[in-house]
Amino acid sequence: MSSSTQPTDAFSKPPPRTADLEETWAFLINGVDHIMNRIDTGLTFPNYTSLYTTVYNYCTSTKMQGKQDNNRTGANLVGADLYAKLSEYFVEHFRPMKEKATGLQDEELLRYYAAEWDRYTTGANYLNRLFTYLNRYWVKRERDEGKKAVYQVYTLALAQWKSHFFLPIQRENAKLAGAILRLIERQRNGEVIDQGLVKKVVFSFVSLGLDNTDPNKECLDIYKEHFEVPFIEATEQYYKKESEAFLASNTVSEYLKKAEDRLKEEEDRIERYLHTKTRKELITKCEHVLIRDHSELMWESFQKLLDFDQDEDLQRMYALLSRIPEGLEPLRKRFEQHVKNSGLSAISKIGGGEGGADIDPKVYVDALLEVHRKNSETVTRSFKGEAGFAASLDKACREFVNRNAATGTSSTKSPELIAKHADMLLRKNNKMAEEEDLETALNRVMILFKYLEDKDVFQTFYTTKLSKRLIHGVSASDESEASMISKLKEACGFEYTNKLQRMFTDMSLSKDLTDAFKEKNSDDEGISFTIMVLGTNFWPLNPPTHEFLIPKEILSTFNKFTGYYQTKHSGRKLTWLWNYSKNELRTNYLNQKYILMTSAYQMAVLTQYNKHDTMSLEEIYAATLIGKDILAQVLALLVKAKILVNEEQDQYDLNPSFKSKKIRVNLNLPIKAEVKQESNEVLKAVDEDRKYAIQATIVRIMKARKTMKNQALIQEVITQISHRFTPKIPDIKKAIETLLEKEYIERVDGSKDTFAYVA
Repeated sequence: MSSSTQPTDAFSKPPPRTADLEETWAFLINGVDHIMNRIDTGLTFPNYTSLYTTVYNYCTSTKMQGKQDNNRTGANLVGADLYAKLSEYFVEHFRPMKEKATGLQDEELLRYYAAEWDRYTTGANYLNRLFTYLNRYWVKRERDEGKKAVYQVYTLALAQWKSHFFLPIQRENAKLAGAILRLIERQRNGEVIDQGLVKKVVFSFVSLGLDNTDPNKECLDIYKEHFEVPFIEATEQYYKKESEAFLASNTVSEYLKKAEDRLKEEEDRIERYLHTKTRKELITKCEHVLIRDHSELMWESFQKLLDFDQDEDLQRMYALLSRIPEGLEPLRKRFEQHVKNSGLSAISKIGGGEGGADIDPKVYVDALLEVHRKNSETVTRSFKGEAGFAASLDKACREFVNRNAATGTSSTKSPELIAKHADMLLRKNNKMAEEEDLETALNRVMILFKYLEDKDVFQTFYTTKLSKRLIHGVSASDESEASMISKLKEACGFEYTNKLQRMFTDMSLSKDLTDAFKEKNSDDEGISFTIMVLGTNFWPLNPPTHEFLIPKEILSTFNKFTGYYQTKHSGRKLTWLWNYSKNELRTNYLNQKYILMTSAYQMAVLTQYNKHDTMSLEEIYAATLIGKDILAQVLALLVKAKILVNEEQDQYDLNPSFKSKKIRVNLNLPIKAEVKQESNEVLKAVDEDRKYAIQATIVRIMKARKTMKNQALIQEVITQISHRFTPKIPDIKKAIETLLEKEYIERVDGSKDTFAYVA
């Protein structure tokens, strides 16, 4: 290699076409040397053309016939000599560079290496074009014949750089890679470094990887061996040491921020000066050291973050732990327990007596919903609505909604209270819905409904309450009633709401029937009335268990309507539900006229005082035949309202001094015996319905399967019916026995625990 300055025309005249190797190379080396050492001074087009022509002339020379064999041309052999000369040139080119690099360290070494790399690769690019003919014919032929260690000139330059400059420096205590790693460590410690310098050196490692089978294909062998592997190891050691030291003197919350920042920095590092294929291994290693190695500590501190609503920290913890396998599962379990405990605690604080005997349905529902709202927001905001946390929330809610201090051991209490709350929402003059939209309030009820295990209990209580609202005309609106039924239908299907929709049909038909009857019987003797005819199969109403003497004041209307209905529907039987009827009476015995709103039983008692001012309990009973336990409560309400006076035992006098601030006086208040009876009847109805539902499900399964083992049948029944209620195994077994007796199914011969469907 020559380093002396030469005039630009020193290689402007090429040697003759007959020039030998020595003469040719003597001319070419001037140009090669200029390109590799002084390319910044430029190369004129005539000079470039002279050099290119010399290469061409030499490679196409045919004068060296004596060196030919039978299969190879002279051009091939001449190409080999020229290729060898060029290879030797590169080796010589590195000698002063290696000497200079030996005395340099760290950033100074990197700057020298990067500057030389720029100059060298720029020159090699020029040489590659200059030796195009050599590349196109001789190199191609050699490679086609399987000589994979022969490269195009640019690749040859890289191979020589790797062997004679890069590896000698690198083998000296990994000098280059060590310098890069120390620079990166300085950056991690907060110093500003020349990232462009790092990128240039790092990507030279990438360029030096050579795939002999395809030199144009990216090969990361050198990059991985000499940089990536030690870089990943240095990263692991750095963060292991830093994280342990940081946690020794800082809180977990502060560490979460630190780990988050460090991971962002490494992502940024990949973007700025690392090869993209390093990303997976680098980030995986960082996640292992920064997150997995400290995951136990994070899991343990999770509860504290929940307790103090540290939302930002929860978000960070979720984001970090979601990056490692199974990192979130311990959080999901802890979150589920947290939600469950929150729900149980909320209900225990509202009291309500043993088993929720005196609990206010609104207070109960609000407490449940508040726990759900708060934790649902946590799932959405802190855990990005992740399915696993949503499932933990649902599981916990299902637990505390069905079993808590208010429900005791009863699985029916929660459905009852939620149904009663829905009933209050859907009544006229509902103060609960004044502060919020009624539709929103109903949607909130449906949130809890979703978690109920015994949806059939809710359905039966809801149906009973709906029947009362419709009978007494106290629904907030038909639209709201229809909306709620639609929500229940969407949640549970048509069958669940079929009866509810039929009840509205009956109400409409009853109105038409009343209007038709009034039109035919206009002589109503001063009595205004509305009659409801309700289908037995659709209304959860039970007739009174005692007799009832119809007061003569309404007997005529009663007889007329009974006769009229028989002419319209001759095959139907009317059962009169006096226990659900209501009346309005006008007073004539006081100076102030009052309208008394009463039950049918209160009306029957009070009309006795049209003839008497005082009556004994026995006389009232004989005149009405109302059961004595009910009658006692009816009279107690009238005495409390001061309509009657009970100064002597079992003696009831009409109060001539009755006064009220209201003209319309509501005496029709719930009777405790009836309220208690209602709950008992609902639960009795639920038990009956369940019995038939289980039987129907077994028949449906057996019809489809034909034969089935006992245990498999029980499991399938539980699976199919649990969307409505959780069946008890003894009840399923009892239903199987009943169906065996009814010969819907039979035992398979020779097997005690296998059943077959009887077609």
